[in-house]
Amino acid sequence: MSYIIASGLSLAFFTSFSAIGFTMDTAEAWRSLFENWPETIARDGSVVTATGDQIPFCGFLISGGLLLVERSRPDPSGNRKVMLTYDAISAVNLTSNAEMSKFQCMGFQPPL
Repeated sequence: MSYIIASGLSLAFFTSFSAIGFTMDTAEAWRSLFENWPETIARDGSVVTATGDQIPFCGFLISGGLLLVERSRPDPSGNRKVMLTYDAISAVNLTSNAEMSKFQCMGFQPPL
């Protein structure tokens, strides 16, 4: 199941995927989401880690087991890029104010 929590202009995707006869662990779900990110959805928002850290991003690159996110502004230490494992992600917040139907290209559907 996929849960979408909307608050103001922020969408948070909390993922626990399982379907009939198919189970996907959370790390694999996040990897798949970033690998298949559609061009129609802006690549900005923030990643929330398992430890509760929020990492704002304005772009990203993918790798087999790692995600590289780019910050629009450096953190207090001057860092602009962050590499993290997919299993370290607990949520992705998007600043998009797009209609919910725009996210169907990411695999989200209205409830039946």
